[in-house]
Amino acid sequence: MLDIKLIKEQPEEVIARLAKKGKDAKEDVEMIIKLDEQRRAIIVENEALKAEQNRTNKLIPQYKKEGKDLAPIFAEMKELGAKTKANDDKLKEVETQLTSFMLGLPNMPDPDLEGGGKENNKPLRYFGEPRKFDFEPKNHVDLCTDLGLIDYKRAAKLSGNGFWIYSGLGARLEWAILNYFIDFHLGNGYQFMLVPHMLGYECGLTAGQFPKFQDEVYWLETAEDERRRFMLPTAETALVSLHRDEILTEADLPKKYFAYTPCFRREAGSYRADERGMVRGHQFNKVEMVQYTLPEKSDEAFEELVGNAENLVKGLGFHFRTVKLAAGDCASTMARTYDIEINIPSMNGYKEVSSVSNGRDYQARRGMIRVKRADGKTEFVHTLNGSGLATSRIFPALVEQNQNADGSVTVPEVLRKYIGLDVIKK
Repeated sequence: MLDIKLIKEQPEEVIARLAKKGKDAKEDVEMIIKLDEQRRAIIVENEALKAEQNRTNKLIPQYKKEGKDLAPIFAEMKELGAKTKANDDKLKEVETQLTSFMLGLPNMPDPDLEGGGKENNKPLRYFGEPRKFDFEPKNHVDLCTDLGLIDYKRAAKLSGNGFWIYSGLGARLEWAILNYFIDFHLGNGYQFMLVPHMLGYECGLTAGQFPKFQDEVYWLETAEDERRRFMLPTAETALVSLHRDEILTEADLPKKYFAYTPCFRREAGSYRADERGMVRGHQFNKVEMVQYTLPEKSDEAFEELVGNAENLVKGLGFHFRTVKLAAGDCASTMARTYDIEINIPSMNGYKEVSSVSNGRDYQARRGMIRVKRADGKTEFVHTLNGSGLATSRIFPALVEQNQNADGSVTVPEVLRKYIGLDVIKK
């Protein structure tokens, strides 16, 4: 959620920044300002009405002593009460409308971001060189099937398209990758969290995914008297609500968390012929990093998260690039995002394996997550997140980039202690 003070004081700046994301916010901003003015006017009027009620109430005992007719006074009190009640109802309606418009605005992109979409994304740096083969390489689907690592056919039988089963050494390789991620983050001083996979609506609201994207998650059917829950699309949705409605101290920050979860997405399937196998799916494994920071430490925390994601990919020996996203390609909730993209040979290009984003105070405002300064001042914290990492593209890249002419796959050195093998073969 944006700062309403900023919207009122710099409406043109807000409109211009949101236009970089492709959002025409002029009418919404004007409506927010109008509704806020109505809200304030109603509050002022009600305060005057209640002050009049209190003043008259105090005079009633005196009027009784003087023998005055109280009927007109009681009638006036009744009328004041009715006006106050009508204003309370109107205030509730206006505040509901105002909240709806405020929740509907995306986060403002940082000023240095290019406007537009993917076409304006900017690669910042490259690491390593693409693998060159002296034989005809296989794609990951054939490799995983031939080596018995992934069972697509039986997964479809169990759950339909968009799912897969890690089988035998495939399951061990997946678990090795996850253990490598977990040990890396523990070594960097992040706190390991295992969070619920079913979340309440407030988590989606705080993360900024709801109400706009509430139809893009899997909702659970519940009885009418039960709390409605959804399957988490990413651990970020849980982690950014850990301190919802809390006031932290400066000494508490930064908070550095990571969590392993399966992630559940309704959006899946093969959008292009080259996006086969596990590149897009309804369920995949991911380790997610989240930080809560002081505003002045926000940029430093962002660079740390980007460095963590890059170092994880470097450790696996991949060629990759780091890309600064244009405003329109950043998530609705985020002020800036860098993607780490690896090369999957059969796809003739780069695929994102980590998005590192700074939400500034956008999520904290939605979740009322604040910090009390040493001088007593209270303000909103900043929240950041980054994939560290998702496996559904790491796994295909790993088998394709490390395949051998005989159809075997060399295991990256950092994973060998977890799987106990140097090479996976038939």
